[in-house]
Amino acid sequence: MANRLMDPIGRLMGLRYKSHPWHGVEIGADAPEVVTCFVEMVTTDTVKYEVDKISGYLKIDRPQKYSNVLPALYGFIPQTLCAKKVADFAAKKSGRDDIIGDGDPLDICILSEKIISHGDILVQAIPIGGFRMLDGNQADDKIIAVLKNDAVYGDYTDVEQLPALIVTRLKHYFLTYKDLPGEARGCEITHTYNASEAREVIEYSIEDYRRKFENLDTLLSEV
Repeated sequence: MANRLMDPIGRLMGLRYKSHPWHGVEIGADAPEVVTCFVEMVTTDTVKYEVDKISGYLKIDRPQKYSNVLPALYGFIPQTLCAKKVADFAAKKSGRDDIIGDGDPLDICILSEKIISHGDILVQAIPIGGFRMLDGNQADDKIIAVLKNDAVYGDYTDVEQLPALIVTRLKHYFLTYKDLPGEARGCEITHTYNASEAREVIEYSIEDYRRKFENLDTLLSEV
């Protein structure tokens, strides 16, 4: 298990100020087996929300103009980044040599039988697989997880155990939610991978984050 980026200054600031969901929330001591996730969107949202990287507040990215329905909770894993390590792994697995990271935290979708009414929350989730998604030449992996202790999905440990329709529904959403009629974006899912590989991707994303933000503690202490 990779060493975690600890942020004591950020934790202390969190007693007075809201922590930044990407940088100020820890991934969890049991990662990558169990990860803390920040949920940006829920299944009833008709507007696409995402975290503003500077302020940490949830913002409207765009209204959903078409009939795409989000099939699971959707957000990202704090203190992760899709950069060189994630891109190199995607290149190795896909057989391409032009892959780069998309520069965002690692995306995650979380299956649960419960109706969660809003985003902007933290949940504990167990990764069970993922999609190796390429947006042009950018690695844009989507980790598939189940809500910890969920009554229906909580006992699943690998994506192969899921009903095929669930996987197909997730795949269809990610391949079409940005599409405009008559336009092709060039997104593709090259592989659906298992829980073991999902944990590898998470570890690489943690390494990418630490490499990019290794001086974050120093910056915060100066503030």
